[in-house]
Amino acid sequence: MRWADRRGAAGIAALIGASLLLSGCAAKPALAATSDRLQVVTTTGIIRDLAQHVGGDLVDVVSIVPDNGDPHSYEPTLRDARNVVYADVAFSNYAMLEEQSVIKTLDANLQPDAVNVSLAEEAVKYAAEIIPLVENVNLDTVWLGLRAQGAGTQYGATRTSEVLLSAVAATGPGDVYAYLTGSFGSTDRYFDSSDGFDASNGYRDDTMSLPADAHTHLSWAFTEPGVYTLTLQAKLKVSETSKPVDLGRATYTFAVGVNPAKAAAEAGIADPVVLDRGHADLTANLDTGQLEVRYDPDGGGEHSQHAYTSDQVVVEVPAKAMAEIPAGPQFTFLGKPGERVYQLAQAVLGKHVHGEIDPHLWQDVRNGMAYVQLIRDTLIGVDPAHAREYTANTNAYLAELEATDGYVRDTLAQIPTQDRYLVTTHDAFGYLAHAYDLQVAGFVTPNPASEPSLADRRKLTETIRSLGVPAVFLEPNLAARSSTLTQVAEEQGIRVCPIYGDTFSTTVTSYVQMMRFNADSLYECLTLWIPQHRKNQVRNR
Repeated sequence: MRWADRRGAAGIAALIGASLLLSGCAAKPALAATSDRLQVVTTTGIIRDLAQHVGGDLVDVVSIVPDNGDPHSYEPTLRDARNVVYADVAFSNYAMLEEQSVIKTLDANLQPDAVNVSLAEEAVKYAAEIIPLVENVNLDTVWLGLRAQGAGTQYGATRTSEVLLSAVAATGPGDVYAYLTGSFGSTDRYFDSSDGFDASNGYRDDTMSLPADAHTHLSWAFTEPGVYTLTLQAKLKVSETSKPVDLGRATYTFAVGVNPAKAAAEAGIADPVVLDRGHADLTANLDTGQLEVRYDPDGGGEHSQHAYTSDQVVVEVPAKAMAEIPAGPQFTFLGKPGERVYQLAQAVLGKHVHGEIDPHLWQDVRNGMAYVQLIRDTLIGVDPAHAREYTANTNAYLAELEATDGYVRDTLAQIPTQDRYLVTTHDAFGYLAHAYDLQVAGFVTPNPASEPSLADRRKLTETIRSLGVPAVFLEPNLAARSSTLTQVAEEQGIRVCPIYGDTFSTTVTSYVQMMRFNADSLYECLTLWIPQHRKNQVRNR
């Protein structure tokens, strides 16, 4: 259906309109069969605002999901279907963001010659950066292994030589374990602080052997939150009969369920490198004869690694890594089934990731700019006669978005690093955290349409308590369904502050206003207000 002639759909729309009158639904903005302007339907208000800025006076734009509505659960009305019938262009986010009934309403009622664009999937062509949607956030942590770096030829090492990495000391409020899980569920325990470390037998019971120039993955478990240290000793055994070559010792610091800044302060690390993602190996470097940390924050640990000494790094084991000990005799060394431990998962088992991407791309303003460019080119393709106007509108809006990106970045950069923790209603702010150097420390539930469990509540409480966050953030449109977040915040004596994720309100009515509002709210609530328990901590120092 060309945008200059929509009368062919008038009969269908008339029937829908008659049914709508009988249903008594409240009036919503409507597209028209006779307008001279391009008719555009979007799934959400955020996309509607972007399209309106690009189209200007040349387009009429309506959204299926109303402001204050939840795209994860909204059920379309007959009027929504009517608007789709009249649309020349449709923009959805998709990537599994919208409720399936929203997508069905769009695809079933859109005319065959109308243009239908899913922004999240297509925006990568415009340099949008996407991140995976993690199915199990417990596994979205650093993968920590052991490595023997280099061939050790200067020591006469061969492929039959062994590097012995031994745990010789540990401190912390609980016990620390490092173990491997086999393909059929069996476990091999290598480090175990619960029974001490026996120097008389060469730390035989707390030693792992590696060939030269090799590495292995491990699972790590900690029984209590707090600051831990683990001291490793490395030796190279060139042959069965040769005396081992001492490669030294190093002590590594772990922040388990607590702010890494606290762990760094206790360890005397002034400007720590926090290992919180990607792959890291506690490494015996045979070329330098020292222990170090090899770190690849973006990949699997094989390439482009950074090397640090142990007194430069803090390994973060976040509160979201809390897990219950599974049943089975192979895990009894950790404790009783159902008891909670903090665990860094074994990377070789795989990071369980959904097939789709995290759909909330617009929380990074740079991605919002990619959406805008895609919308521009789509409108020009449908209405090339007004290409100059669409291009001019887009250029002006991109300049405004560029300034907004700078404002968000500069505002959030003023939050002290140790306080940049985001606890929210649901998992919608991964892009905000990734783009502007925040950390999603916790949320009530991954999807706002699901009810939080008792385990979700316990984990949320533990996260807030252990990190000492001054505030949590609640999406206004989910306030009626977020009693868990407000109750936990009240119990911990901290603020509940607003943040916008998927939709606008009567107060925040545009994308630029939303992103600036979020930046201001985060800055004010994480920087300018200190909860009572933090004041008590300061007084007690």
